[in-house]
Amino acid sequence: MTDQKSAPRVPVEERLFSLVLALLATQSGLTKNEVLSTVQGYRQKYRMGGDNANLERQFERDKDDIRELGVPLETIEDPGQTGNNHILRYRIPRGSYELPLDITFSGAETTLLNLAAMVWREGSLSAESRRALMKLRSLGVESDEPMIGYAPRLRVRESAFDPLSIALERRHIVRFGYLKPGNAEARLRTLAPLALVQHQGRWHVHGIDQDAEETRTFLLSRIVGPVTLTGASFDDTGSDHAERALRELDEIWENGVGVIDVEPGTDAAARLTRRKGSEVTGENRVTLHYSDLNLIADELAGYGPEVVVIEPEWLREAVLDRLTATAEAHGASITADTAGADDTTGIDRG
Repeated sequence: MTDQKSAPRVPVEERLFSLVLALLATQSGLTKNEVLSTVQGYRQKYRMGGDNANLERQFERDKDDIRELGVPLETIEDPGQTGNNHILRYRIPRGSYELPLDITFSGAETTLLNLAAMVWREGSLSAESRRALMKLRSLGVESDEPMIGYAPRLRVRESAFDPLSIALERRHIVRFGYLKPGNAEARLRTLAPLALVQHQGRWHVHGIDQDAEETRTFLLSRIVGPVTLTGASFDDTGSDHAERALRELDEIWENGVGVIDVEPGTDAAARLTRRKGSEVTGENRVTLHYSDLNLIADELAGYGPEVVVIEPEWLREAVLDRLTATAEAHGASITADTAGADDTTGIDRG
């Protein structure tokens, strides 16, 4: 039995990559128990016959994260035991994850890709990864194709992550500039960091705002400039900060609901209908959840005419503002029918 407290820490990118590799390597899929007991990043904390509730919650979050990254993770039910979550199997179909056949590369691009593949070949399969693959083979999971062909589409961590991680481990108070949408200048924040969490594919830092003397959650992507250590330290006797932060973010996400119409057969339809919590309520109508108004407005505006926001009105206005600004920057104009600004989401409630 593995001692979860002494288990080595595996970076989240390595855990997600290992999960993608494992689910690509199987045609029949892996059960949750097989994933937790064999895949790098889970197996170090897995307890044979013990309580793995925290690990199972981590797996659920990781599934949502890789789906948010565009990875087509499938769930397979046993026809004879529908509804039995313990025997559900998970897999990533290669055909849905590979590049489309109509994508081609020039000679120079092919050369660069070959050079990158050489580097990938040397570094992608570490000793831990090879041992994980051997464990999968012992379960009867075989792969006829080399794994180096599957590079994960993972977001690069924001530059604030490493200094915040160091401050978190040392319990040091930090300062950083934080630029909220709509503000012309960043505001200096002083924070005692309690947890770094990833929610819906984005990193957040949760801690005690020293000016407000209350807990706050900040998006790392909105931190501007360097994160500096103040030299002051703080005491922290709690242990569930990450779980508490994720619960709060989940509540915000649950309460953020938008209704949109999507153009069938478009990139918007493919992505937005498959994201966590999305519900197709009509032929082209989708109800989706979001945790930050500005982020979802940026995303929806990026789809252009493929998306029309129906409600709520402030989301429609926020998207319309972005489309209008883009059109004006290019000397064009749009109508309100194309739509998204009162931020009621709760991220950075400072």
